[in-house]
Amino acid sequence: MEKELKITFESIENYNSLDAIEKKLFDAAQKIREKAYAPYSNFQVGCAILLENGEIISGSNQENAAYPSGLCAERTTIFWAAANFPDVKMKKLFVIGAPKDAVSSVPIPPCGGCRQSILEYEAKQKEGIEIYFASLDGEIYKTKTIRDLLPFSFDSSYL
Repeated sequence: MEKELKITFESIENYNSLDAIEKKLFDAAQKIREKAYAPYSNFQVGCAILLENGEIISGSNQENAAYPSGLCAERTTIFWAAANFPDVKMKKLFVIGAPKDAVSSVPIPPCGGCRQSILEYEAKQKEGIEIYFASLDGEIYKTKTIRDLLPFSFDSSYL
C-alpha cells in the first residue's frame, strides 16, 4: 500500500520580501560563507542562527584533508550557539551554500547529518526552528520545523 507524504515549505519571493531580522540573517550567512575553509570541495556554506535573546550567531563549513573530519556550517553554528547559550532557544536558522566563485546558485537545504543535529535541538527546546535556505540570488525557501525536511526522523523517543 502506498501512502502520500506531505512536506510543507514556503517559497519566499526574494530578499526584499524578508523582514528586517531575516535580512540580517541572510546577510550574516552570506558574509560568513566567504570565510568557509573549503579547499577540497570549493563549496562554501554560511549559516546564521537567531537566538531567542536576539543574538545572531554565524558559522561556516570547515573541511579537513582527512574526510570526513570536517564539519558543515549548520553544525559549527548550532554547536557553538548551544555551547555558549545552552538555555537560549534557537528561533531561526539561515543557510546559503554555493561553489566558491559562483555568482549565482540554487537554494541548498541542510544535509542529512545537519538535519539530525537540528532535530536534536528542536527536541531539546520543545519548539521548532524556522529553517531558511537560500541562493546567492535571494531565492529562498522556508520551513517552520526541520521535521518538514526530515519527516521520518529518529529522536530520543525511540531509545
